Amino acid sequence: MEKKIKNGIIAVWKPKGPTSFDMIYKLRGLTGIKRIGHAGTLDPLARGVLVVGIGREAT
Repeated sequence: MEKKIKNGIIAVWKPKGPTSFDMIYKLRGLTGIKRIGHAGTLDPLARGVLVVGIGREAT
């Protein structure tokens, strides 16, 4: 059974290369959820945890 996250905060690993917005764009495509945003920008050369808010309550 598959559940879809409607609201919440998740941590996403951002590898070196893509921008923070690239990661959000990919998540939007994978989930079909348009209301997704990140809590802070990581440099494209940086890798690390990107805090992502999903849904109206978290963005």
